[in-house]
Amino acid sequence: QKQLVESGGGLVQAGGSLRLSCVASERAFSGYAMGWFRQAPGKEREFVAAIDWSGSNTYYPDFKKGRFTISRDSATNTVYLQMNSLKPEDTAVYHCAADSRSYLTSSSQNWSVYPYWGQGTQVTVSS
Repeated sequence: QKQLVESGGGLVQAGGSLRLSCVASERAFSGYAMGWFRQAPGKEREFVAAIDWSGSNTYYPDFKKGRFTISRDSATNTVYLQMNSLKPEDTAVYHCAADSRSYLTSSSQNWSVYPYWGQGTQVTVSS
């Protein structure tokens, strides 16, 4: 019954912006930390961002910090990924994921700690 659904992907020119959404189907993910990962063809899955349930803590890879922002709306059980100044190398399928824990740790960058995943949304950045 636990389900995550991503949306907001699409085709955008370099320098543009997109806002991805991840909506929990029900309140099943209440209290869960959330993360965003991406995977491009021929490349390994990459950590993008994470946020704890309280919203007081976020976690980003250094090279993405400043362009990508993760946020949450507890009222709608939605996690967002705002992506600005997009580059062709940002092209990938973006997945949201839920951790059964409410907090972030150094392991939150690892996909293996997230037991629940959405099906993904394609982001394509053209030059």
